[in-house]
Amino acid sequence: MRPSAAKGKIAITGLGIFSAAGKNRISFTESLLKGKCAIGPVDLFDVSPFTGRIAAQVKDFDPLDYFDRRTAARLMRADQFALIAAGEALEMSGARSHYSPYDIGVSMGAGAAGMYHGELWLEGVLRGERSHPSLLRGILPDHTATSIAGHFGLCGYQGSITTACSSSATAIGWGADLIASGRLSACLCGGTDALSLLTFAGFNSLKVIDTEPCSPFSLGRQGISLGEGAAFLVLEDEAHAQARNARIYGCIPGYAIAGEAHHMTAPEPTGREAARVMRSAIEAAGISPDQVGWVNAHGTGTPLNDVVESKAMRLVFGDHADSVPLISTKAMTGHCLGAAGAIEIVATALALNAGVIPGTLNFRGEDPECDLDYGHAGIRESAAAIALSNSFAFGGNTTSVVIQGPGGGD
Repeated sequence: MRPSAAKGKIAITGLGIFSAAGKNRISFTESLLKGKCAIGPVDLFDVSPFTGRIAAQVKDFDPLDYFDRRTAARLMRADQFALIAAGEALEMSGARSHYSPYDIGVSMGAGAAGMYHGELWLEGVLRGERSHPSLLRGILPDHTATSIAGHFGLCGYQGSITTACSSSATAIGWGADLIASGRLSACLCGGTDALSLLTFAGFNSLKVIDTEPCSPFSLGRQGISLGEGAAFLVLEDEAHAQARNARIYGCIPGYAIAGEAHHMTAPEPTGREAARVMRSAIEAAGISPDQVGWVNAHGTGTPLNDVVESKAMRLVFGDHADSVPLISTKAMTGHCLGAAGAIEIVATALALNAGVIPGTLNFRGEDPECDLDYGHAGIRESAAAIALSNSFAFGGNTTSVVIQGPGGGD
């Protein structure tokens, strides 16, 4: 178990997002408030051999709308998403104009990285064409963090975390640690991932891709809908942010990471291990369970995961669990793998700022094994000041992050 609480409050001063549900903070928030599902047909590569053929693919995307031709050619699809979201977060924060570049770091989670472009290279080779090796430059998962640091001139700590679907949530927690320890003044934290044939084929082979848009916690759910995108936060010490008159959008008061040591793909079935990391994050934040207003679930839509996460809620919150909504934004964004945790933490922060609890889309019917409040009725207004975001990955890599809204108490 690795719980961590900041010595002082770690403030969120910038938020950026690029996904199928919105290509910036404003459009994503609109999708969140309107309950817009971004899951649909995939045309990035041939999905005809598979049973599950839909995902939350970023459509109508031309890199030249964001980068000059030379820069775009150097970047893989996942890199492009990341630089756009990171740029939005940095601009919103204004941290670069206040701190030395040597005091601003990059902590990000990665997944398939440049696999999509690697597949394009391989396709060319198999056709007997001269496939340019530059398509392989993004295969290493640290390529995006390097690209971000170079593009924005950030000379502090630079690192990538790869713990499957919890990667970017862990990267955000680690970024908060770097600030709390005094090693950085500000940290750009988040993650990115792009769809690829490898991940699409892999999850289809596991038979965990739903043929319809995923429906977390619903009766008849069959599995996940994959997605792609990037999301980043700028974190800094709250006192420093206040001193420079920065707008504060919330805080990260604590988080926890753990390893279940149970199975490569399946969660520990009693919910005990999931509850352990949730409880530890709450303790690290210095709050009690009854202060958590709602939880943004890992909520993939697989039959087992949703039941286990529901069990964990009862173990953590007891009788109070019935009044703590457990919602899943993956029904809107798809499961963005290495970027999932960051996208969901940004979604949670945006919802806290808007004074709402998002709904869980694509409801198909009540499952007797999922007996909590999942927000299937839709979005609702809320005065909740604190939420928890869960990221439970393959290999038992679990992360829970506490997010406090602006002015959310001590």
